[in-house]
Amino acid sequence: MTGPPASPRPRLGDIVGFQIDRVAQAAEADAGILRLENLDTDIPPPAAAIDATRAAIGEDDANSYLPFLGSAALRAAAAAHVSRLSGVPYDPDTQTIITAGGTEGLFNALLALIEPGDEVVVTDPTYAGMLYRVRLAGGVARFAPFMVRDGGWVLDLDRFHDAVTDRTRVIFLMNPSIPSGAVLTREDWEAIARVCEKRGIWLLYNAAMERILFDGRPYVHPAGVGALADRTITVGSVSKEYRMIGWRVGWVAGPRRIMNRMGLVSIYNVVTPVGIAQPGALAALVEPAGGGVTDAVTEWERRRDTVQAELHGLPVVRGDGGWSLLVDTGALGCDAAEASARLLEHGKVAATPMTHWGRENAAQFVRLVFSNEPVGRLRGLGERFRRALGP
Repeated sequence: MTGPPASPRPRLGDIVGFQIDRVAQAAEADAGILRLENLDTDIPPPAAAIDATRAAIGEDDANSYLPFLGSAALRAAAAAHVSRLSGVPYDPDTQTIITAGGTEGLFNALLALIEPGDEVVVTDPTYAGMLYRVRLAGGVARFAPFMVRDGGWVLDLDRFHDAVTDRTRVIFLMNPSIPSGAVLTREDWEAIARVCEKRGIWLLYNAAMERILFDGRPYVHPAGVGALADRTITVGSVSKEYRMIGWRVGWVAGPRRIMNRMGLVSIYNVVTPVGIAQPGALAALVEPAGGGVTDAVTEWERRRDTVQAELHGLPVVRGDGGWSLLVDTGALGCDAAEASARLLEHGKVAATPMTHWGRENAAQFVRLVFSNEPVGRLRGLGERFRRALGP
């Protein structure tokens, strides 16, 4: 007589909810609290995107399940966008899919690329939404740590090579990285390209913030490096660079040989992207002035500079891109959860603890999002920090 079948590894067994919303809920009632906890921004979306979305509400084509993989015009614009940035041509019909936000695209890609038990390399720290999607898809996360050098984050290439094993199927990277603001160099991408080519590994590239780069750092799209064009799946969206968070429109572009699988996952996961949001996303992508991305990056850099100047002398790690940076509150004698609570209570600063956002570079850091508060409000942040955490 045989016993019952072994229980499968629970998909949700080691997944916890975001702490962002808990911090946000505690901060909502007091307008004097600096809202540095969530990846929002007060810089408005492109006017053309707003106008196109308003018009779409009354259009029958925008109120339909079809086409399942996104409108032809938006697929063409997304393909042209990724082709222009990477230097690699992408066909809108066979190599591009529109998704309900970039995060759907990331999860769809994982479901198309890995089987339960396969390993996926992520950075440490990394966006928890990436890390837990690996686990939801049945994958096993392997961590490649960032390390602090000259005041900023760099990828530890020795540890990166150690993280790759014979079970690695995907290297899953965001650049600039959430939550750290780390930016990979061309040399980093070249090292990654050699590993992917030698071992037959896919690169899943989260491009949500790819042009939000500070201090004159050069832009590099990994598909244009080495032989990565045939192994890179790019997932982008209008959420960050175009400030269109609520539209929930993203895209996936990649080699033809994987995109049919990607399309099947997309159809049976969410069915179709948001109809009334697609015309607005199209307007942003084709807007002659570039959708205001350059001006927005300039303003976000001013805010980053203000935060770093306010926290001078404290253990802040420079953010080289993106919307956020990290402070090592462990060096001040308290873990991230305690620091977050003290900052909110005594400093009126809403900051998210990074407790579950990595392994080595997580529990001692809090994240500060500088994209949603103007420079005038950010002044005085240093005094708030010192009042809450001392000295």
